[in-house]
Amino acid sequence: MQIMSDPIETFAVRRAKLVAELKANDSPVGLGKDTSNLFRDRSVKGKRHLDVRAFNQVLEVNAEQGWVDVEGMTPYDALVEHTLKHGVMPAVVPQLKSITIGGAVAGVGIEASSFKYGLVHDTLIEIEVLTGTGEIVVARPDNAHRDLFFGFPNSYGTLGYALRVRARTVPVKPFVELHHRQYASAYKCFAALREISESDADFVDGVVFDRGQMVITVGRFTDQAPWVSDYTYEKIFYRSLLQQDVDFLSVSDFIWRWDTDWFWCSKNLGAQTPFFRRLLGPSRLNSRFYTKLMRWNTRIGLTRLIDRLSGRHRESVIQDVDIPVEHASEFLEFFLKEIGILPIWLCPIRAREPLGNFDLYPVRENQLLVNFGFWDVVRRSNGFDRGFHNRLIEKKVQALGGIKSLYSESYFTEPEFWRAYNGEAWRRLKARYDPKGVLGDLYRKTVLKH
Repeated sequence: MQIMSDPIETFAVRRAKLVAELKANDSPVGLGKDTSNLFRDRSVKGKRHLDVRAFNQVLEVNAEQGWVDVEGMTPYDALVEHTLKHGVMPAVVPQLKSITIGGAVAGVGIEASSFKYGLVHDTLIEIEVLTGTGEIVVARPDNAHRDLFFGFPNSYGTLGYALRVRARTVPVKPFVELHHRQYASAYKCFAALREISESDADFVDGVVFDRGQMVITVGRFTDQAPWVSDYTYEKIFYRSLLQQDVDFLSVSDFIWRWDTDWFWCSKNLGAQTPFFRRLLGPSRLNSRFYTKLMRWNTRIGLTRLIDRLSGRHRESVIQDVDIPVEHASEFLEFFLKEIGILPIWLCPIRAREPLGNFDLYPVRENQLLVNFGFWDVVRRSNGFDRGFHNRLIEKKVQALGGIKSLYSESYFTEPEFWRAYNGEAWRRLKARYDPKGVLGDLYRKTVLKH
């Protein structure tokens, strides 16, 4: 066990200042911060901002008991750097370095260990939350605030802000051995994914490259490696899945294997061509830099102008959806036919030891789901209504008994939204923890972008 250089007393002082700031008046508030991994713009007019940027410290790592105490605005790269020094890692580490643990808890976080440990919120031990009333609440699955513990994930700041999180850690070894298994049909791929998800592997995920070309990657910790690959600069990780059957990475490089190329989305910025890759250099090959470019493009509208001049109609389709494994083949067939974006990330999810039901992201206990991640632009020569392709996806996900994350564009009607995300539970929690509504409405925030 080690207590970090930023002591609990300092955290308490900063926490008290934030409470006073929130209680100053009852006007609507939002988080004042420098970074965001949301892919939906929002109106911030009429809001005051709570400056939470200083809540970015790892407070304590207890490797013996298997947990870490960390402040909500801590990005995962800083968190992982601390925990690896003690021979452990958070049980689920989302794929991008800039994601904060508070963001992953208030939203939804996933990675290749999710078949074993569930989503980020399934690995929580307790959350210290600043509620809309200005109260500091420590929520655990066995105390008086268990309703907030199970209602906080997927609330996106509308019930409170996670100032401190205690999350489970797991032991690591120096290297991860990867086996890439190729499949020529969706049926065989998802049958294998179901079987592998019952194995003793440490990590499982996959990629759909085309209708007849799919890869499942199985990772296991190992103490030794005959070689170690490097995908932080010239070599590109996702391409290696089709080039070799076995690979070895250091544990740190494995955790961040997707960050260098934003999975594969760096291709849209030209960053996968050798010339531009060398021009950018390794320090800019990461999700933080790509996010800055994306937000610049959103403001300037360069790609929109190019599409307009070319006569093409475009729609961003940046989504993660979770589908019951028994319907995964049907969803993939629909997606390839109606949307057509490739590659697609696959990640199995199941909490083997569920703490309980998380109200706002309802998933059946021990249910095996497959996350489909797709992040690109649909371009068509013919026009279509705003949100047309995203709406197709939402309807199909609902029809198959799945659920989608809310970090990006959503087009649900309000009745659909509250049926999918348990409006009754949210309103009950809202009445207890933010009765004056200073933290906003979940539907208006995630769908109407207010």
